[in-house]
Amino acid sequence: MTALTTLARRSLARASLPLRSGLGRLSQYGPRPPRFAGAYASVAEALAAVPPSRLAGYDHDAAVDVSLEAMSQVHLWDYPVLFWLDRLLKPGAVVLDVGGHLATKPTAFARLLDLSDVSWIIQDLPAVVSRGKALQAAGRVPPQVSFRESLVGCPRPDVLLASGLLQYLDRPFPELLRQLPGRPGAILLNKVAMRNGPEVVTLERIGPARVPYRIRNRAGFEAELAVLGYRTADHWSIPQLSHRITTHPGLGRSESRGMALIDLSS
Repeated sequence: MTALTTLARRSLARASLPLRSGLGRLSQYGPRPPRFAGAYASVAEALAAVPPSRLAGYDHDAAVDVSLEAMSQVHLWDYPVLFWLDRLLKPGAVVLDVGGHLATKPTAFARLLDLSDVSWIIQDLPAVVSRGKALQAAGRVPPQVSFRESLVGCPRPDVLLASGLLQYLDRPFPELLRQLPGRPGAILLNKVAMRNGPEVVTLERIGPARVPYRIRNRAGFEAELAVLGYRTADHWSIPQLSHRITTHPGLGRSESRGMALIDLSS
């Protein structure tokens, strides 16, 4: 492709941007609204924009089971996490799975890892915890999993897992760490949505709910991590989970990443 052809394509894309933006915004009101819509400066602003006809946020029974079967499978982007869990977990280890939903990761990973001697704690929203306990009583969740609504009273985790959490976390990640009774020996972050520009909060369609979805500024987030006293032992990109906000195509695509952080003092 010549430089002239590349320039022409870029010019055409810029020229069509207003049309694509307009069509994207109109699609919100069609029979199949886009997965991501709107661009806001904060979680509070995004929640305020949810139409009265929709549930706002994820803490609703009607949203909890959406995509449960798909999330309970092992996906390509799970393999780096599996690799590190295999290296880190010892008998009696404690995994704190923040935002761990309905035990989707231990359910999926138990097919590939021996988790029988691991205490797996899931901390999540009340609606998720209630549903998780019901599934466990029905035999659909591994018995070594426990559910909690709060981080208060959790034991110090050997591994903190946050897979797909940070898009929905309504506070800085270091603030979450300060709520723990002790520093995790390792932190595994996965499916972190980032971009090179300013942070953007959009609304994700999850069943009948519209949930704030944070796309963090990459440099700012990495600066937050740098002062925590952890060594970045590994990092990976997940191109399959790159997203574009349909109503705001000019913002470009997000980037999805994961990383393994090891406590320097351990």
